[in-house]
Amino acid sequence: MRVAEYVHHDAVGLAKLVADGEVTVAELRTAALEAAQAVNPRINAIVETWPADDGPGLAGAPLAGVPFLIKDIGAAMAGRRTELGSRLAAGNVARADSALMRRVRRAGLVTFGRTATSEMAYSITTEPVLYGATRNPWDPERSAGGSSGGAGAAVAAGVVPLAHGTDAAGSLRVPAAYNGLFGLKSTRGRVSLGPDFDELFSGLAVAGGVSRTVRDSAALLDQISGPEPGDPYFAQQPSRPYAEEVTRHPGRLRIGVLAQAWGGRRTTAPVADALSRTVALLESLGHRVEEAEAGLGVGWEEYVLANARLFTANLAATVDELAAAFGRPVDSSTLEPATLAGYHYGQRVGGAQFVAALAVRNRVSRSLARSFGTYDILLTPTVPELPVALGAYAESARTLDGLGWIGTVFDRAPFTMPFNMAGTPAMSVPLAADAETGLPIGMQFAAGHGLESRLFRLAGQLEQASPWSGRVPAVWAGGHRPLSGAPWPGAGERVADEPSR
Repeated sequence: MRVAEYVHHDAVGLAKLVADGEVTVAELRTAALEAAQAVNPRINAIVETWPADDGPGLAGAPLAGVPFLIKDIGAAMAGRRTELGSRLAAGNVARADSALMRRVRRAGLVTFGRTATSEMAYSITTEPVLYGATRNPWDPERSAGGSSGGAGAAVAAGVVPLAHGTDAAGSLRVPAAYNGLFGLKSTRGRVSLGPDFDELFSGLAVAGGVSRTVRDSAALLDQISGPEPGDPYFAQQPSRPYAEEVTRHPGRLRIGVLAQAWGGRRTTAPVADALSRTVALLESLGHRVEEAEAGLGVGWEEYVLANARLFTANLAATVDELAAAFGRPVDSSTLEPATLAGYHYGQRVGGAQFVAALAVRNRVSRSLARSFGTYDILLTPTVPELPVALGAYAESARTLDGLGWIGTVFDRAPFTMPFNMAGTPAMSVPLAADAETGLPIGMQFAAGHGLESRLFRLAGQLEQASPWSGRVPAVWAGGHRPLSGAPWPGAGERVADEPSR
């Protein structure tokens, strides 16, 4: 299969070609590697590739033979490096597969490399010292987002149709918005982080992926969801596969809109315009859309402080463990300024302060849960501005303490983190583009605990009504931009309308 043909199929489509005998797993792997070689020198999304996974892809598995990339944090693959984007963990090799990696293998995905992350997944831009900045395929002078920026850039540029990522404060949704992709953060407990972790960042982090089509993300979540023995959280399994939800009608939803962020940062004009167009689209589809009031239950400063304590205390413990394991110092030779500042701040977080921060997490969760008693869906911009220039966070990273850095990150991406704190699902959908620059703009939709099915139904409807597959970036493995907006082969097919509730 030629790369020019490969890039126009999503993961579900490629798996069908393999199942039908129209293409071999080896041919897909070759196409993916050629695509990576074509675009990675310009975007620096992939930090390592290897010739093949340990097997050819599990025959008969739902995604058998589909090329796949894992993030350099959050998925341990036996015998492969996982360096967390940090000089402190450089050379670290996983001794065994994580539970997530075992499920990736069972799905039939063929993992052939790892993507860039910000150091310790501690930023919403991916510019680590260890392997350099990841560039946005739409404009290589801009950020690809973070911390799953490598995954976002690789998928957007056509290297793979979907890729693994993690999300503790927006790290799937921000790269999805910046790169014109679909990205869903699942409910806390939906995907196991075991066995090495019971939770990450005190339950704020989840694992998932970014993709070019909705059905690919649904298929991936079907394969990687479910508890492992000893997991601290549990999300009830859905009544039917998420892949089936994508083609079901969502029913008439009551959607609450938050145009401005909780912390007071103003949404920029291009994003506000995109939000208005999204509201009009939703109304044309029959949904009831209205301005919402959805409080966090705490003031913004208290909210930022609590998150700073949770993030930095967890960071400090991770850094100490890595330093001891590798016999390396904890200083500027091993950690970047923002990470080092967070480490020092986290060392000073006391037990009572940490428990108080967990109480704030609970108050935010309860407050947003009340909002979901009023609205089926909350709609916000994913981020309030267009993709930022590379280096936009550099001065803050050099000068701020741990609390100041978290405050800066939350100020620049204020819409995503509350749903991590609440543990509820949220997705970024690439519904718009800036008229002046052509840069993608993502819209975030959030639902109540365990209601990924509702999100997938709505996402499938939106993808059919306003397809985005015809928009591809300047750096594209296919070699040229398609002229039409035709959907991916097979994507967007729907069944008869039916109520969702």
